[in-house]
Amino acid sequence: MAAFVVSQSDTVLCMHGGQAQPATPLPRVKVDGRPAIGQSSPYTISGCPLTPPSTPPPCVTANWVVAATRVMSSGVPLLINSGTAVCVPTGTGLQVVAFQTRVQAT
Repeated sequence: MAAFVVSQSDTVLCMHGGQAQPATPLPRVKVDGRPAIGQSSPYTISGCPLTPPSTPPPCVTANWVVAATRVMSSGVPLLINSGTAVCVPTGTGLQVVAFQTRVQAT
């Protein structure tokens, strides 16, 4: 299955539907004119429908633990749509629901 590089314009959601945005895109690599995202960039999550004092509390941030293994920028692996992220504090993942389909990575 093809894995596509994640760019700043792609739609990424927490498993509950909250909108996730990268904190620091990689300006040296562009995909469809938008910066690519590296594994080192944390994501901030807004709009997670879990509300305090629910258990678990709403998703706030996420970090990617699986990214491309062979495609990097400045030594940082690029994110791919099939990668894996972990949300804090819930421990659930992120899903890339809308993404570009021109640039692939492994």
